[in-house]
Amino acid sequence: MTHSIPDIQSTPDTRNMPINRVGIKDLHFPVRIESAQGVVHTTAKLKMAVYLPAEQKGTHMSRFVALMEEHDAALSPAALHHLTESMLARLHAHSGSIEAAFAFFRTKTAPVSGIKSLMDYQVTLACDINQGQTRHRLSVLVPVTSLCPCSKEISQYGAHNQRSHVTVSLESDGAVAVEEIIDLVENQASCQLYGLLKRPDEKFVTERAYENPKFVEDMVRDIALALQNDARIHRFSVESENFESIHNHSAYALIESAPV
Repeated sequence: MTHSIPDIQSTPDTRNMPINRVGIKDLHFPVRIESAQGVVHTTAKLKMAVYLPAEQKGTHMSRFVALMEEHDAALSPAALHHLTESMLARLHAHSGSIEAAFAFFRTKTAPVSGIKSLMDYQVTLACDINQGQTRHRLSVLVPVTSLCPCSKEISQYGAHNQRSHVTVSLESDGAVAVEEIIDLVENQASCQLYGLLKRPDEKFVTERAYENPKFVEDMVRDIALALQNDARIHRFSVESENFESIHNHSAYALIESAPV
């Protein structure tokens, strides 16, 4: 005789307490990412969650993983939107979100020798659907070089510089590419970074940084002005942490746009 297995998650709950988001996080999964240089392969750390009504005891956790096992398309804002809609349909939810954090690799060419190497950037793509209203979020951490204008002004022999982490987070209509944000940040830094440099390249980047000094305040202001003038972007934040070479602390600045 066959006995049915009870589905406890679907049983009623009497506490009258809905849950805004319930699901799984830190699911590591191989993914493909759509980019301007073609489809790139990486591993994403995923957070997937849905709204749970007050009358339902629990969600079906295995369905999140099953959805990823069946997913075959390269990730992009549009593909992530479709994946989020599929998740809501599978979990019978009106609201939910998917967040994918991953290392994004880009081939860069050294400025003098022309030697090519990979640079990695930390990227997060997210889609949140709340009762039919969709929000796309993109976050990119870009490592760059900054050189202190004050140090340059007061020093006879040089100036101190440091590696900086600039993080841009934005909400848009989904049309902003990762490479656009990387280019924007690198163009506003004292100098960009490269995975591999020959001696002529090292001379170039050292002198480039010296000729283009930036305070942490300069960096966030210049980037924020460019983001502010992009009609595709609804709201944004830009922050920079400069890992000081002459202090045991970081310099830090943050600008957040007003909500639209």
